[in-house]
Amino acid sequence: MMSTRWLVVCGLLGGCMVAGCRPPEQHLRNLVLTGSAGMLPLVRDIGQRFESAHPGVRVDVQAGGSARGVSDVRQGLADIGMVARALKPDEAMLYATPIALDAVCIIVNRANPVEALSDDQIVRIYTRGVSNWKEVGGPDLPIVLIHMTEGRALLDLFLDHFKLRSTQIRADALIQDSEQGLQAVASRPGAIAYVSCSRAQAASASLPIRSLPSGGVEPTTEHVRSGVYPLARPLQLVTRETPRGLAAEFIDFARSNAVHDLIQKHHFIPLEK
Repeated sequence: MMSTRWLVVCGLLGGCMVAGCRPPEQHLRNLVLTGSAGMLPLVRDIGQRFESAHPGVRVDVQAGGSARGVSDVRQGLADIGMVARALKPDEAMLYATPIALDAVCIIVNRANPVEALSDDQIVRIYTRGVSNWKEVGGPDLPIVLIHMTEGRALLDLFLDHFKLRSTQIRADALIQDSEQGLQAVASRPGAIAYVSCSRAQAASASLPIRSLPSGGVEPTTEHVRSGVYPLARPLQLVTRETPRGLAAEFIDFARSNAVHDLIQKHHFIPLEK
């Protein structure tokens, strides 16, 4: 009898352990962000810090370009889009929150002695009105045009500022992000490209590249923040409507002093409070 009772008790305990007497598993909350490749390293670091401060939250950050960030948010495929530019008129229904500032820099190989280019000279270079550096005060060297592929925020800002269309540009090489642009210019003495100033600043110590002023203005932190530098751009987190819930918590966190060190680590410019 005792042995039978013991078996029943053991069976009940075993069933309890298997079925439901253990504590319930914690519900995992997911947050999906897609968009700008240039913002990816920063937002991924912010996401990891947010996860550490919010147990039970998983932040999934994916690249694909600012255009993807806008599209995914519109379709409900992402909670937040990473957009490294101002919103276009047909995107005005979306809700954008800036978290930092960046700028676009024109870069050349460090061996190239050209110190500056006017907007008109850049337009003529990119439309093949000028094909040799000697035509703009440089060495007798063919100009190698490096150009962004469609859907990139850098491309949009470049074309808008210089009043160009993609069809006017006949590039020697197409790139998808600033890292590829930096490598292309570093390996070609005659190359010219436009890249994120933050990436150019980070790479200038290890790669033979140099940033040129725009409109006579150097891309310093002070000039970008004050709006004096003409090729500045906001780095924005975009939602389909006013942020709420977990998305609002993340955006507030990304704008807080808790991540200023991460913004500076990635050579972006924190917003002034």
